[in-house]
Amino acid sequence: MSLGVVVVSHVPDIAAGIKTLLTQIAADVSITIAGGTDDDEVGTSINKIQRAFTENTADELLAFYDLGSAKMNLEMAMDLSDKTIHLYNTALIESAYTAAALIQAGTDLAEIEAQLAPLKIK
Repeated sequence: MSLGVVVVSHVPDIAAGIKTLLTQIAADVSITIAGGTDDDEVGTSINKIQRAFTENTADELLAFYDLGSAKMNLEMAMDLSDKTIHLYNTALIESAYTAAALIQAGTDLAEIEAQLAPLKIK
């Protein structure tokens, strides 16, 4: 089983910037993004999220997002995906970075989730 990361942001440049950051520490991890609407405006797109799921080569995905409506679209896309997807309500940059670094180091999902727990947004 392989683990990958999906980042969803309302702003295309934020999603792209986070991917750039993550690839610096996790070059071997499949990281895909969905930023902005279908027209690259501020918002999210279920189509882009589904594409990020499909294009990610990992078997199991850890998904991170920035704002509430992104969570709603992620949940809808998860229902349409055959992959196992874990959705985290955590600080976006810090948690995506932590997850990618730990996946790169070969850490198992249980330990990754333990490391993400303090980053949970209440």
